[in-house]
Amino acid sequence: MRVSIAGAGAVGRSIAAELLENGHEVLLIDKAPTAISVERVPMAEWLLADACEITSLDEAALQRCNVVIAATGDDKVNLVVSLLAKTEYGVPRVVARVNNPKNEWLFNESWGVDVAVSTPRLMSALVEEAVSVGDLVRLLRFSHGDANLVELTLPPESALAGTLVGDVAWPEDTSLVTIIRGTRVLTPSPEETLESGDELLFVAAQAREEQLEDLLSVRRDPSGD
Repeated sequence: MRVSIAGAGAVGRSIAAELLENGHEVLLIDKAPTAISVERVPMAEWLLADACEITSLDEAALQRCNVVIAATGDDKVNLVVSLLAKTEYGVPRVVARVNNPKNEWLFNESWGVDVAVSTPRLMSALVEEAVSVGDLVRLLRFSHGDANLVELTLPPESALAGTLVGDVAWPEDTSLVTIIRGTRVLTPSPEETLESGDELLFVAAQAREEQLEDLLSVRRDPSGD
C-alpha cells in the first residue's frame, strides 16, 4: 500500500515509521526545510513542497496513493489537503488529524475526510473507557457514512451475559468487530459466548448508539420474571 503523509513533524514521522515497519510505501511531504529529516525515517520518500498546492501533489503522484494522511499541526492545511486528495486525485482513503476539537465538525465527507482523528477527544475517550462499565464510549469517528467506533464493557448484571453472539438481535447498522477479554482479543463468531467484563468494540451508525447502549445495559429482574 502506498501512503502519502502531509506534515513531517513528530506525528507524521511516527506514523511513517509505523507504516514502513508494516511493509508499506510512505512519502512524507512538508514545506519547511527544517522538517526534512531524512535520517530520522530513512526508508521513507521525502518531498520538500507545499501539500496545499496542486503542482506539489502532482509531483507527489497522489493519484497512485491508496491512503493520504493530513497530519500537520494546522487544521486549515489538513482540510485543504483532504479535499484536494479526494476531489482532484480520487484517493480512496483520507485520514485527517484534528488539532483543535472545536474544528472537528468540519472534518467530514464534504471536505474529503473519511476518518477524522482528534487526539484530545481520543485521550478523553480512553480515560472514559478505562473507568466506565455499561456506558458507551465513542473512540473514533468515521466521517464517511456517519459511523463511529464505539466501546462498551458488558456489566455483570447485563441480560446478555452468557448469551451467544449469534443469538443477539443487534440493532441495524451496527457490527460487533472485536471482543477483548482480559489479555485476549477474540473474533466475535456466532458461537462465542458473551461474558460480563467483556470489552465489546462496534462500528455503529451514530443514530443507533443509544439503542445499542440500552440493549447491552439491560438489567435482569431480581425476581427472575
